[in-house]
Amino acid sequence: MKLFRHTTDLPPDARGVAVALGNFDGVHRGHRAVIGAAQEAAAKLGVPSAVLTFEPHPRALFKPDQPPFRLTPFRIKARLVEALGVDALFSVHFDRAFSQQSAEAFVESVLVQGLGARHVVAGYDFVFGHNRGGDMAFLRAAGERFGFGVTEVRPVADPSGIIFSSTKVRELLQAGEAEAAAAILGHPFEVEGRVEHGDKRGRTIGFPTANVELGEYVRPRFGVYAVRAGVDLGGQTVWHDGVANLGRRPTVGGAVERLEVHLFDFDGDLYGRHLRVRLLHFLRPEMKFDGLDHLKAQIARDAGAARAWLAADPGAEGVT
Repeated sequence: MKLFRHTTDLPPDARGVAVALGNFDGVHRGHRAVIGAAQEAAAKLGVPSAVLTFEPHPRALFKPDQPPFRLTPFRIKARLVEALGVDALFSVHFDRAFSQQSAEAFVESVLVQGLGARHVVAGYDFVFGHNRGGDMAFLRAAGERFGFGVTEVRPVADPSGIIFSSTKVRELLQAGEAEAAAAILGHPFEVEGRVEHGDKRGRTIGFPTANVELGEYVRPRFGVYAVRAGVDLGGQTVWHDGVANLGRRPTVGGAVERLEVHLFDFDGDLYGRHLRVRLLHFLRPEMKFDGLDHLKAQIARDAGAARAWLAADPGAEGVT
């Protein structure tokens, strides 16, 4: 997959695309329907398939004081899109100036002049342009004027009628329902980051941890999870079972929200490496213990519970 952080002066083989438009935070099963429709249109037309997304997420610009909310920061979003077999990913920088662009200007400058789009696909609720001036009806009219096709993808839901949406995934994660969130995503929720130096207290009680800052990720329910963690070794990612605490660590007076991961049967130095942590199953809420001895005993019980759960469901990592 080719990655472009602009839509101007593109090489000829990156133009004339069938493109899916959207934020695609989470790249969940509803998003995959939109992207899949663009790939189908591309195959029929004999042109490249593409995804156009916006970074940073527009919500970060319009509501900067809200708590962190991202399901997939750009690095993970790009990896998930690439795994779908898309030919090109366009990441448009979303800043104040871009947000002031009219819907007409977006169509003409980005879709027509920039991408030379042959077909455009978006979800039923996609809106764009200054003051949300453009919607799917606007896009269809623009397609007739400029000569590109338009596909509107209707809501995608599970058998019970729950519509696949990023908002629903966030709600489930904040309730500690990791499996239900993964069912909508089509893959486990994953936190990725560089392993940072912590206070090294885990080593003193026999449970060394790899510490990952949460940054712009949505905060799932604080507590202990059964996890699988992928260690980036450069050419490959090696996965290990483990147990993780997500939260502030009240027993030791912690203030910073952090993900602390203990890998089972692992002996190595992880500092500075990228770690991919899949939160697979919520074990218990975060709590304050009466001293380190009580904490150590509970961690041992948590590790046992995580091992048992992971052993009972060895395929729990789901879709990659």
